[in-house]
Amino acid sequence: QVQLVESGGGLVQAGGSLRLSCVASRRTAGRYTMAWFRQAPGKEREFVAAISWSYTTYYADSVKGRFTISRDDTKNTVYLQVNSLKPEDTAVYYCAAGIQYLARQQLDYGNWGQGTQVTVSS
Repeated sequence: QVQLVESGGGLVQAGGSLRLSCVASRRTAGRYTMAWFRQAPGKEREFVAAISWSYTTYYADSVKGRFTISRDDTKNTVYLQVNSLKPEDTAVYYCAAGIQYLARQQLDYGNWGQGTQVTVSS
């Protein structure tokens, strides 16, 4: 099991940026794909981005070109740089860790953080 703790959310105006962080309780290098999901009010949780243990990345179409996922394995931390934010990006953002390569389904992730709220005002 891996405990995950997210931070970095907040209230930002449309067009603004945030950097979300997720710290893992144990080493994730070489074994875990790390991912970000989000859940907007009244909607299902959806995939945002993932980064494999070999640093390959994959993004949902809705965030390509605006969001960047990265990881620093020396700190057991994964980041999500979110730029050009839109009101529709408002959601709770969750970090997840799993052993499937670049998985995009929630069921493929067995470890989740508690989430961090991102609110984008228009």
